[in-house]
Order: sequence, then structure tokens, then C-alpha cells
Amino acid sequence: MIKVNDNFLKIQNNYLFSDIAKRVKAFTEANPDKKLIRLGIGDVTKPLAPTVIKALHASVEEMAAGETFKGYGPELGYEFLISKIIENEFNPRGIELSVDEIFVSDGSKSDTGNIGDILGVDNVVAITDPVYPVYLDTNIMAGREDIIYLPCNKENNFVPDLPEKKADMIYLCLPNNPTGTVLTKEQLKVWVDYARENKSLILFDAAYEAFIREEGIPHSIYEIEGAKEVAIEFRSFSKKAGFTGTRCAYTVIPKELMGYTKSGEEVSINKLWNRRHSTKFNGVPYIVQKAAESIYTEAGKKEVQETIDYYMENARIIKEGLSEIGLETFGGINAPYIWLKTPNNMKSWDFFDLVLNQLNIVGTPGVGFGANGEGYFRLTAFGSRENTIEAMERFINLKL
Repeated sequence: MIKVNDNFLKIQNNYLFSDIAKRVKAFTEANPDKKLIRLGIGDVTKPLAPTVIKALHASVEEMAAGETFKGYGPELGYEFLISKIIENEFNPRGIELSVDEIFVSDGSKSDTGNIGDILGVDNVVAITDPVYPVYLDTNIMAGREDIIYLPCNKENNFVPDLPEKKADMIYLCLPNNPTGTVLTKEQLKVWVDYARENKSLILFDAAYEAFIREEGIPHSIYEIEGAKEVAIEFRSFSKKAGFTGTRCAYTVIPKELMGYTKSGEEVSINKLWNRRHSTKFNGVPYIVQKAAESIYTEAGKKEVQETIDYYMENARIIKEGLSEIGLETFGGINAPYIWLKTPNNMKSWDFFDLVLNQLNIVGTPGVGFGANGEGYFRLTAFGSRENTIEAMERFINLKL
């Protein structure tokens, strides 16, 4: 008899975005003449930067010649990319890292989900609520049952309180998906100090750091003193450089970071992840890593920043447009997500259906991100400028 992993039976049957896709499919089949504006899933719409395309073409040509052809690459990533990451992302912020502290991968979703492979199933997990669903689902899949939810809502200004019960693993996504909110350095330091005091591990998802506009907002948790002792940082080229379909990311695990055996002996988290990564992953394609490297050229930096500015202008248009019709919004300043309070305490899915059927706009119901997301709704700034403007024009006609 083949036995299954019973933990998979404990998660919700449907992934949030699968539920959205089913409702949208039903609507389009019933209304084939309606033009839908999709501001739900956080996928980019602008094409890859010209410099990235040029790098892809050049590296493909390399693969066509015997003397420059590349077979298996280093599982942890090519040093030409890792050195550029350190030089451009961390050194300017006073953060020193070595090349063997960065692990190149195919996405932060993969890494935040897979990191649990090297962590004990009896760890107590603290997760902000609302939250990116992958954090919760992958821990349940792994068999972790002791999960603490940290409410983040209007009432506490989306700043989670320290858990009353000691947490071993703490997930923080900043700028936050889905709320678009951030923490200051002082607020983040509270968590670093907590983790150092309790020998906890912070799993810091910084996938949206490139969208930060305000001063005093940390782009990396390693800007906080002592964070290298207690934090893993996940970063991605998906939103920063439009690599959602190209797939490239990286995870930072400092050598100072230690885990512990059941008997209390220290173990290097860096070495454990190195072993796991080398065993289960064969590396990101050479041509993709060359493409990622190209965003650190002068032309690449300029082009990537122009695209980020484009999306953040969309965020401004959405935030101001919603505010003008009296809807309360959060985020949209340091992140490409606008988190709005549904009017009249309407349920999230009810508001989803209302906006879909009345305005033909697709958003994301907040409750899909957790219980504290009920009564909220997420819109993304990753659409085209034309669709973003039209969506706000449609919202003017919203009838409650």
C-alpha cells in the first residue's frame, strides 16, 4: 500500500489564485464581450529591458560555439553574478558578504518554501497575517503544526506585535505582500533583538525592496546590527527586473547564522543549505544568470529603474484614484501593491464579485491571505498604464 504525506491533506484544497482563475474563467465564458482589466495576480507586464535581451542573445550565441559552450554550472550560482549582487545590492549599504553566502536559485517562492527542509518540524512558526500563502502552506506540508499568527491590520498600523509565545521561525515580508506596508529600521530592530535573545530565525523576504521610495526604510535586514546572526534574506529578480517568466533569484545565508541540534550543539545553517541546494538543485541556466548580471551595467540599471518607476506611477494613480472616491487605502508608496479597506465592512469575496461583475476588474480578496485579510482587497500596479487609468475611471462608477 502506497502511503501519502498526510500533511498535504491539511492544507486548503485550492490555492488562492486558482480560485480567482476559476471565477474569472466563469465570468469570461458568460460575458465574452466584456473587457477585463486584471489587477489581481502580481505578475509584471512590461517586457524585459533591452540590455537584458541583448545579454540573453549574446549568451545564447555562446552556447552555439564549442569554446564558449556551458554545460552543468555551479549549483550555487556563477561567481560573475554573485559578485555583482554583492557589489551593487549590499556593499553600498555597508553590508559585507562573501560569495559563498549567496545562493542563486530559480525563485524566492522556491527558496522560501524549500528552506524548511533543513529546519526541524518541531519548531514554533510565527507568520504575519495576512501573509503570502506559500509561507503557511509549505510549513503545513512539512508537518509543522505549532503556528502563531501575528495580526497586521489597520488597528495596529500593520506593525506586528512580538509573539507572546516563543517563536523559533519568524517570517517577515518587507515591503509586505499583500499589504504594501513597511517597517522602519527601528521597528525591524525590535525583531532582530527578539531573535538574538531567543535564538530564533528570521526568514526575511525582501522581494520588493527595489520599490522602496522613502528614506529610513531598510532594503535589507542586514542593515540592522546583529541580523547576520539570526536572519536569512530572500531576494528575487522577478519584480525588480521583470524575471517572473525568466526565473532567477538568490538567498543570503551568512556564515554567522547558527541552528541547533536537539542536544543544543551549534550547526552552520549556511553549510546545511549548501548541502541541500547542491543535492536537490542543478543550478539556474547560464543564459539566465548572464541576463541577471546585465541589470548591473549602467544601461541595465537605468532601464530597470525606469520600469520600476513606471509601476510605481501606476501605484500612485491607483492609490489616488481610490482615495478620491472615498476608499481607504494602504501601501502603494514603497511597494507595487495597494491594500484597500472594503466599503461598509463588505466581505472580501463579495467585494471581489462586485468589482468583477460591475466594473469588470479583477483584484485579489484579502481573506485569501489570512483571517486578518478579511474586509480588505489587493490591487497590483503591474498592469499597463492604459489599463490602470481605465480601471480608476471605472471605479468612479462603483455602486455599493
